[in-house]
Amino acid sequence: MATPHIAAERGDIAPAVLMPGDPRRAERIAAQLMPDARKVSDVRGIGAYTGTVDGRPLSVMASGMGMPSLGIYANELFQFYDVQRIIRVGTAGGLSHKVKVGDVVVALGAHTDSAMNTTRIPGIHFSAVASYQLVAAAVAAAGGADDVHVAPVVSRDHFYGNPAEQIQALADYGTLAVEMEAAGLYGIAAEHDREALAVLTISDHLLDGSRDMSAEEREQNFGRALRLAVAAAHC
Repeated sequence: MATPHIAAERGDIAPAVLMPGDPRRAERIAAQLMPDARKVSDVRGIGAYTGTVDGRPLSVMASGMGMPSLGIYANELFQFYDVQRIIRVGTAGGLSHKVKVGDVVVALGAHTDSAMNTTRIPGIHFSAVASYQLVAAAVAAAGGADDVHVAPVVSRDHFYGNPAEQIQALADYGTLAVEMEAAGLYGIAAEHDREALAVLTISDHLLDGSRDMSAEEREQNFGRALRLAVAAAHC
């Protein structure tokens, strides 16, 4: 039962999917978590892997960068593969002095400058929020660590050229980080009556770039966020 962008058959994808942006990170996560992982799709270099963690099925699949790319895969997973929850495991840029590089943000909600959610309910400003059950599971798994934060993020359409004056305003409104996918994921999950969460590692900081992670570090330093994401996947 392949779709235009996923080559897997029905039953090949687990009810819970971890979704990093980077295909190499997806492969690394699958190998780290699931010795029994098997590749069930590889369309356009976007690998999908399914195995078990503590005897429970789990899939890992990359989304690519940005809401349009993630939207293709999330829609097909929810609509055709009966996926019940998607947990984005990714990186984000810090916007506030309340976070530092290496911290983890559990994204309670996601502001956005994208038009992706504006047409969902005409006349309504849609609120892109995470599923409470998944947030609660991730927070419980964090065990009160002071470098794990629960707060809104902002999902951008553009990586470059965003207005500098918005950084302070977003921080003043409690926004801790910027990334490019969560708002789209939360909207798609709501549309399909499914669950979604983004657990994000701060890889760089817009206010202080002195400790920004390298490209290699961004690919590898996701262990704590991954632990919280697995807890949410199997709550």
